Amino acid sequence: MPLRLNVIFGLILLLAQPVVIQAHTITVAWREKPPHQYLENGQEKGILLELTHKVFSEAGLSSRFVEEPAKRIWQNFANKTPNYCSFGWYKIPERQSLVQFSDVMYSDPPHTLLVASPALGIVNAHTNLKSVLSDARLTLAIVEGVSYGEQLDQLLATSKNKRLHVTASPAIMVRMINANRASMLFIDREDWLYLRSKDSSLHEIHQIDLEGMPAGLDRYIVCSKDIPSSVMARINRALAKLNTIKTTSKPGK
Repeated sequence: MPLRLNVIFGLILLLAQPVVIQAHTITVAWREKPPHQYLENGQEKGILLELTHKVFSEAGLSSRFVEEPAKRIWQNFANKTPNYCSFGWYKIPERQSLVQFSDVMYSDPPHTLLVASPALGIVNAHTNLKSVLSDARLTLAIVEGVSYGEQLDQLLATSKNKRLHVTASPAIMVRMINANRASMLFIDREDWLYLRSKDSSLHEIHQIDLEGMPAGLDRYIVCSKDIPSSVMARINRALAKLNTIKTTSKPGK
């Protein structure tokens, strides 16, 4: 066969082969936040961490899960780290330019307020959330690099409280209130129930539910902008399937 025909024939065979795209492993970063996601004796646990593992498995996506602080996770998104996802985050405007959001993975109850014993009388003198946030005698501990939801974030932006910005897990933040290093903090209700059940020494903390607390918000899986829309669709299909299974398997359903 002439050389030119050999070349043409080889090109035809090459073009006829199926195109195989090498799938990149997605890094799934998570911050410690029991009972949603945490380590226990080196084992990954928590309702959202376990759900996300199932979602990526159901979607057929190669992934590796890593624990990272909240501030670093959002720095990575801001720096356009490729093939990068995280989960359990609220949808707020400033994040939408950084990440893609999945469909809803989980819905929270409203936040609650934890108050140190020495500050209890001051807090109880107020009738609602806005009034508490207007009191300059109180020190509010705030987790740096996270959102409390758009409504609560806006209230905090105009708060007259002293601020203590901390990069720490909810467990450490709660111990700070117990030790009276700050007057109060906002916390997810489920976080507090879990931490209180695990640590009987948290007796200097009082849970207060104030009038005017915003409703609980939805949480999402978030991914870097380079993740293809087809992959996000697979994540959403897996979420829909797993959430349907969870709903239909409830007792009495």
